[in-house]
Amino acid sequence: MTPLDARRARPVRRARRALAIGLVAVLAAGGAGCASSDSTEEVSVMTHDSFELPQTLIDEFQQRTGYKLNIVRSGDAGQLSSVVSLTPGSPKADAVFGIDNTFAARPIEADALEPYTPRAADQGASEYAVPEHPDLLTAVDHGDVCVNVDEAWFDNAGVAPPTSIDDLTEPRYKDLTVVMDPATSSPGMGFLLSTIGHYQGRTFDYWRALVQNGVRVVSGWEVAYNQEFSAGEGRGSRPLVVSYASSPAATPGTHAILDSCFAQVEYVGILRGARNVDGARKLVDFLLSPDVQAALPTSMYVYPVRKDTRLPTDWRLRAPSPSWTVRMSPDVIDKNREKWLDQWRETVKR
Repeated sequence: MTPLDARRARPVRRARRALAIGLVAVLAAGGAGCASSDSTEEVSVMTHDSFELPQTLIDEFQQRTGYKLNIVRSGDAGQLSSVVSLTPGSPKADAVFGIDNTFAARPIEADALEPYTPRAADQGASEYAVPEHPDLLTAVDHGDVCVNVDEAWFDNAGVAPPTSIDDLTEPRYKDLTVVMDPATSSPGMGFLLSTIGHYQGRTFDYWRALVQNGVRVVSGWEVAYNQEFSAGEGRGSRPLVVSYASSPAATPGTHAILDSCFAQVEYVGILRGARNVDGARKLVDFLLSPDVQAALPTSMYVYPVRKDTRLPTDWRLRAPSPSWTVRMSPDVIDKNREKWLDQWRETVKR
């Protein structure tokens, strides 16, 4: 992997979180994890395909705790949630990392998590805690789903780029935007939730206007960013794409529209029935340690939750965190997900 590939890795990995949650895949993922945590000298964490930390940090975990870290990758956040929710009390690992706030309600309702509050929670993680269940999942990182802009495309076209998602329905931006299906893409769901939070009772009026203005809907982030986006690898035809506020750090010449982003939070939790509870607790502590938090921007392209963590210089310049984001509790999302998806499908005729 080249340095540029590494910098692009986070968006690519994000794309793998498309929400295809077939039962066969779920059971296959669960089976893969069964063989992982037979030793008490090992702590096993089930995580998504995007999990990435420097090997030096993983080695450091073993040196600090005496436990070898066994990483079991299990698809996207939706698959993780399904696997954990289907196996309460008989987990496939000791801990789970990567369930986000759009799926957090499922393992909580399934009683699949063991309470634990790390000492470092008050350093920033507690601000992202799941309401009413702060001890079941611990926030590790956060990201923001935002519309990204290809600056060169607009410079070459002599058109001022949009400054708000309100602008995307204007005729001068017709046929320039690509988004993802919220039923099959987690950033696609994030953008739908951002419009629900931003427009509230006018959400689907906005979507009708987007459709009339030629918005293109694709299945997932990778197609949208790497094939359709003009600043992506495929040099597509559309200069406006749903991605992350952090994506410009990986793609020079782009920036995010920060007026209406959805706040996505990733959590770690201890699985009820874990064989190595002590190791799982140490893993939660480790993920909140200063060294791991400092590594998150360049290893997984997310913002750390610890307040005292300095972002890389280029992040402060090119990938600033939005000052205001749409936030929703996992319970609200879970309760309304299918209703909102039905309304969205009816509006975009998809």
